[in-house]
Amino acid sequence: MPVQIGAESHNFSDPTGLLSDCHRRIEMFLGSLQAVAQVIDRPATAEVAQALESALRYFSQAAPKHTADEEESLFPRLRRIANAEVTSVVSKLHELEKEHRRADALHAQVERLGMKYLAEGSLSRQEVDKFRVSVADLRSIYERHITLEDSVVFPLASRHLTEQEKSAIADEMAGRRKVELVDLGHVSEGR
Repeated sequence: MPVQIGAESHNFSDPTGLLSDCHRRIEMFLGSLQAVAQVIDRPATAEVAQALESALRYFSQAAPKHTADEEESLFPRLRRIANAEVTSVVSKLHELEKEHRRADALHAQVERLGMKYLAEGSLSRQEVDKFRVSVADLRSIYERHITLEDSVVFPLASRHLTEQEKSAIADEMAGRRKVELVDLGHVSEGR
């Protein structure tokens, strides 16, 4: 059964396509957080609570796999390529990794405040403001981050990584998601 990470239909034969698909899902759940931020100063409706729970679950469970896909699988392989075009982009990878750390800290704050809101039904004015600022900061980080990766890093990786490297990245991504690759393009549950 194919694993679909986002709205697109890339499969493990195109790991950078899958990473880009994941960006669409990040944008979708970030949009949910932004919608919640607009009404978090009021009691939660069932719809708001469901949207918040789904977004918090995504960012705590799935998003870290995406970060690992980049930092443990993709970026190290790009750093090993001796090519002027790649070398010019490799210098940007450190900044992307720093953005991951900043986003992690903001997500921790959003998670803490979101869980409190779900449990208690309200937040203090200061907590509402912190939630809103954290979500706005996440949006700012992700806009820059996703633009750079989707328009520069992923296309570059797609052009310069060997098929063997792409296959290794796909295997590692599948392992993080606990799916077994039968062959590139087909996966089965397991592992």
